[in-house]
Amino acid sequence: MRRTGEMGQRRRQLKQWSGGMKGMVGKLAVAAFVLVFCSFSLFSSRSTIRSTTKTEVNVEKLWQTAPSDGWRPSSSPRSDWSPPPTHTNGYLRVRCNGGLNQQRSAICNAVLAARIMNATLVLPELDANSFWHDDSGFQGIYDVEHFIRTLRYDVNIVESIPEIRKNGKTKKVKAYQMRPERDAPISWYTNVALEKMKEHGAIYLTPFSHRLAEEIDNPEYQRLRCRVNYHALRFKPHIMELSHAIVNRLRAQGRFMAIHLRFEMDMLAFAGCFDIFTPKEQKVLRDYREKNFAPKKLVYDERRAIGKCPLTPEEVGLILRALGFDNSTRIYLAAGDLFGGERFMKPFRSLFPHLENHSTVDTSGQLGKNTRGLLGSAVDYMVCLLADIFMTTYDGPSNFANNLLGHRLYYGFRTIIRPDRKALAPIFIDREKGHFAGFEEAVRSVMSKTSFGGPHKRISPESFYTNSWPECFCQMSAKNPAHKCPPEDTMEKLHSRLESEVFGNLSAMESNITDSGSWS
Repeated sequence: MRRTGEMGQRRRQLKQWSGGMKGMVGKLAVAAFVLVFCSFSLFSSRSTIRSTTKTEVNVEKLWQTAPSDGWRPSSSPRSDWSPPPTHTNGYLRVRCNGGLNQQRSAICNAVLAARIMNATLVLPELDANSFWHDDSGFQGIYDVEHFIRTLRYDVNIVESIPEIRKNGKTKKVKAYQMRPERDAPISWYTNVALEKMKEHGAIYLTPFSHRLAEEIDNPEYQRLRCRVNYHALRFKPHIMELSHAIVNRLRAQGRFMAIHLRFEMDMLAFAGCFDIFTPKEQKVLRDYREKNFAPKKLVYDERRAIGKCPLTPEEVGLILRALGFDNSTRIYLAAGDLFGGERFMKPFRSLFPHLENHSTVDTSGQLGKNTRGLLGSAVDYMVCLLADIFMTTYDGPSNFANNLLGHRLYYGFRTIIRPDRKALAPIFIDREKGHFAGFEEAVRSVMSKTSFGGPHKRISPESFYTNSWPECFCQMSAKNPAHKCPPEDTMEKLHSRLESEVFGNLSAMESNITDSGSWS
């Protein structure tokens, strides 16, 4: 009986051992599967870089304008668009804060807001902030006469709020100050702002950057923005002459590319991209961030992996080389002070030695004392607009390049190179780990998916000011009636209508004067 019991116990131990072995084998099998799967995934990600599939990018075609597919720029009204009435609801003052890009979009929004509220627009004020150290103002940068004349069919514009005579005294209307919410809807202007305007006679909106929603379901309103941005906002004659002189000097040696190299302290601090700098430089960036931006925990590796860091000068050079540009390519750099100095610029310069900026090609000396001010930014803007190719390295919604991309699109689909930083990030990270094989092919594969400046659908978060297609474009032979080009004489008809209404009002006034015998 004892022997039978011992044999039973051994059988139970053997069974437990056998079950344990099966469990261990099962776990090993799972582990092996995970190992194989991870290896396969790693191989797959590497194969993106090591792919033998060839992606071709025709560099010669990039020096030409992008295919338009029959589209052309047009911001003329395509439906009934009445001239601004003689009597308005009051005066609209705005203070446009930020850099050149924010100011331009704010001016467009101000004109549209004035149209929406049937208000008289006071010439927009440009913020002379601590960054610019520039008090040029609207009159110092833009052609005021051209601005007012170009928009005469759209809004009434005055240079300042006129004085009024009341109770025997002459005084200016005091504007009621308001702070619009960011991306405020049209309803805010037609209700809240308009109510205060009627109550006080004038309102003052400050700050006024991104204070009107960009996506508006009214094509005529969007086209008005384009008329402001691409027709009415013209720099003063001396800025235009200086810009064209610089472009002519550059073009005298052949075609050239302009690059907005956004590797500057403010953008790096905003992006939270510190780790590639020295401890001293990191402290400068952190101090700047704490002083100028809201607190937020930013991890460099995480930011870099999702393309939130500005491209380094070397990365810009590697992208251009991958696309097929050689070291004879002439490049105009539109940028402020490069953070980190020459050690970051040296790799780029070794790839593309023919570099210029507005200081090296300005023989007039006008920019010598104003390279950081609005004048220098305006000249850079014009040179980048007229360049054969324009490349942006960080095109956030409040960035200098944001408006330029839209302007070049409107200016005949002029070629742009717009790197997809998120898609490129893992390729650059892999290269930094020593995996060079197939690098250029992987870059070309990503870049070939971009539009290079041709018409393309606007998808959030892309800004209307970056891509005003299709509202501000038309087709001569359009299948969709909404996309058909308006008659060539649209503006002439508006001019005639405006004149007839003005003369009609004058006739009525003269009649009243004759009847009363004096001015009332």
